[in-house]
Amino acid sequence: MEIKTLIVSMFETNCYLVYDRAGGDGVIIDPGAEADRIISEITRLGFAPRAVLLTHGHGDHIGAVPEITSRLKLPLYAGKGEESMLASPEENLSAEIGLPVSCPPCERLLTDGEKLVFGSLAFTVLKTPGHSPGGVCYLSDQTLFCGDTLFCGSIGRTDFPGCSHKQLIASITEKLLALPDDTICYPGHGPTTTIGDERRDNPFLTGGYFV
Repeated sequence: MEIKTLIVSMFETNCYLVYDRAGGDGVIIDPGAEADRIISEITRLGFAPRAVLLTHGHGDHIGAVPEITSRLKLPLYAGKGEESMLASPEENLSAEIGLPVSCPPCERLLTDGEKLVFGSLAFTVLKTPGHSPGGVCYLSDQTLFCGDTLFCGSIGRTDFPGCSHKQLIASITEKLLALPDDTICYPGHGPTTTIGDERRDNPFLTGGYFV
């Protein structure tokens, strides 16, 4: 499995191009903006995207979804519970910054534990609400695409409508900290980290930061 990170938009969102070089299949995770750049990079890398996977529906993670799904004829996958946010620029907060976006209906609304297979690529869906009502992470072996659930040294914001700090901490504790320490985490913003590093040093998880 190959991973190409593109940092897009003023919010510096991590868009991940995940693909198998031998088989040629791949997926796009969280195309937050810059559709032309994302599509050009896919062409340069030479893989065939099979789907767009969303970790959640906030505007900074979905800005390029309508154009990419339309131009590349790709299905859209997101967690069950994100439907309203994906459809509404007000709910996904894109209207607030003057760049309103609404996504097409999802091909599939995902639930906890589902398996997604695209050629040789396989992902397990982990339901991790808290930063958004239907947020999910995607686990492939010991690689985790965790969106805005968990960051290097931090966690996702919970001051937006539909967020819950208590729920987010429960999601991280029950789902992510159950993973092996050497699981590599690819977050929605910022650098990669590991479950072990966050278990030991993340102040939101060690009691060093109180809300």
